[in-house]
Amino acid sequence: MRYPDWIWHNGTIKPWAEATTHVMAHAIHYGSSVFEGIRSYDTPNGPAIFRLTEHNRRLLASAKIYDMPMPYSVEQLNAACREVLKANQLGKAYLRPVAFRGLGGFGLTADTPTDVAVAAWQMGAYLGDDVLEAGIDACVSSWQRFAPNTIPAGAKAGGNYLSGQLVAREARRLGFGEGIALASTGLLSEGAGENLFLVFDGALHTSPVSAALLNGITRNTLMTLAREAGITVVERDLPREYLYLCDELFMCGTAAEITPIRSVDGRQVGTEAGPGDAAHAGAVLRPVRWPHAGPPWLAGAGRRLRSDQRAAFHRGAPPATATRT
Repeated sequence: MRYPDWIWHNGTIKPWAEATTHVMAHAIHYGSSVFEGIRSYDTPNGPAIFRLTEHNRRLLASAKIYDMPMPYSVEQLNAACREVLKANQLGKAYLRPVAFRGLGGFGLTADTPTDVAVAAWQMGAYLGDDVLEAGIDACVSSWQRFAPNTIPAGAKAGGNYLSGQLVAREARRLGFGEGIALASTGLLSEGAGENLFLVFDGALHTSPVSAALLNGITRNTLMTLAREAGITVVERDLPREYLYLCDELFMCGTAAEITPIRSVDGRQVGTEAGPGDAAHAGAVLRPVRWPHAGPPWLAGAGRRLRSDQRAAFHRGAPPATATRT
């Protein structure tokens, strides 16, 4: 892998190789980090970052949950994201802001500084080439998500993703593209690192945030756009077998974008013999899927698209209110 030349680390842009931490840093031993995944896209008006402010607000919220002091504001983190893109001359890219407990005292409750970095690099489709069109084959994992009041699923924390590693690595070992986890209740939770949507009779169904899942920003975007397009969105408990009965099924997330699932546990999703191509998945997905010409844009401050912008989105043209770098 070719690494980028520059990274933002504790307030300054520096060479990638100089962004180091000690092997005895708290985060390495106890998983005490919080992070975000953000995508930037090329547009005719220059690079634009998808819902930048919402992502960095969630970063601070995750740190608050874990009682981790943050030395930078949302505005400073937004500026850091733009700065590292410019330093590496990147347009279409993946950004990774991360904050973690650094080197200080030893032990779970030790006082440590909070180190912060923002990296940016080029990344294609998260789950593999062509999956945004052809879809993936998924399986239900033997690993369940953590029970309520054990680990806060609402925080995007490094330690939380040990669960996702187990789910994803098991799926790959068994020859599947991704794994789907159940909650401790035995009901549907989410993918290894993605939220799930099921389509029944033209309506979107998804598990509630109480199902040990991260309330994803892409999840929120799809629910908002679907409702504005007149599509019914239902948050409810969903049993495993509904994966086998739904008309359509897809995962979503900043990294995965919108990835159709064509089979679960070797059972075809839906009744048609096609590959589950999200570009031809019917009236439900078309209004809310990233068009081939480029992803849809929301303002960085979370403003909804105006009617003229939504019309442009449905035609495949990106609205003009992106967060510009």
